[in-house]
Amino acid sequence: MKLKHQPKSTFVQSFSGMMLGAIAVMGISPLVLAVPAKLSLHSPEQSAQRQPQKLAQFSGTGTPERSQMLQQANALFNQGDLTGAEENLRKLIKKFPDDAFGHFQLGNVLFRQKKSEEAITSYQEAIRLQPKYALAYNAIGIVYASQSRWEEAIAEYKKALEINPNYGEGLTNFALALWQTNKKDEALSSLEKALNIFKEQNRGEKVNQVERILKEIKTAEDPSVS
Repeated sequence: MKLKHQPKSTFVQSFSGMMLGAIAVMGISPLVLAVPAKLSLHSPEQSAQRQPQKLAQFSGTGTPERSQMLQQANALFNQGDLTGAEENLRKLIKKFPDDAFGHFQLGNVLFRQKKSEEAITSYQEAIRLQPKYALAYNAIGIVYASQSRWEEAIAEYKKALEINPNYGEGLTNFALALWQTNKKDEALSSLEKALNIFKEQNRGEKVNQVERILKEIKTAEDPSVS
């Protein structure tokens, strides 16, 4: 019986720490937010991790006004002014309604304010504008997981991984949700794949995080494992 409760305490905590790896992380500041899916997944996230108190920056093309508005939102977020960041991002998407990244970042800020349903709506709008937005699907999964809506979270992670099968954070979040639904073998397989991807990307901190989760799982299954 004890083992049944251990995943609920240990891995919910692990999951909460990995959120938003965006949109999501364990052992890294939860203020790290994700970058657009159309950019490469690993190098922008590595850049974001070097500045953990900031919203991820969009490095693609855009107007100077748009870039300035994103920078202002980043600055407000960095100062802990989530309300100000939200207001700034709402101004951005009012002026640029088809800006998927703006909607996505608004979703991140809303989620940080525990406005879960509004965050999901923003992520869904980002997906409507950019259907292959893997990070937005992952983000919706994180919102569901934060509410212990594990099956719904799994469905969203699957969509993200269909778009990008090598999305390390998505694989890790997927594994944690699978573990919560007692799909242990699938969870381990997903974690092992995530671990290999992070190793290939030379992302040592992520490697350490996943290795810790794997160790916790093995300890939960066999308390004699140290």
